[in-house]
Amino acid sequence: MKIKHSSFNIRNSIIGIFTGFINGIFGSGGGTLLVPILNNIVKVEEHESHATALAIIIFLTGASSAIYIYNGTYDVSLTLKVAVGSIIGGIIGAKILCRVTGRFLRISFGLIMIIAALRMVF
Repeated sequence: MKIKHSSFNIRNSIIGIFTGFINGIFGSGGGTLLVPILNNIVKVEEHESHATALAIIIFLTGASSAIYIYNGTYDVSLTLKVAVGSIIGGIIGAKILCRVTGRFLRISFGLIMIIAALRMVF
């Protein structure tokens, strides 16, 4: 039985405010917070939570980026250079997502999160 998540509710709005706030401050929050939240709190299946988090990131980054652009706190040249590779990597990643198991996603995502956390601390 598939659970519908389309109706508006306060819990989803609070999740959005929280992840948007973290994204605005740290430039991260879409995947790092949304995937576990969607899996564990909203009870979305692993593949769907990754894909949904990516779709939500469009809105998170769009809102934050507008403020950064307005304040001039970004590098246009670097943004364009990285964007080209990001588009290619995003297409490849999305195609691979459909072919891996939920267990593989959880484990690999968890390992990437641990590595990223260690790099941030040390």
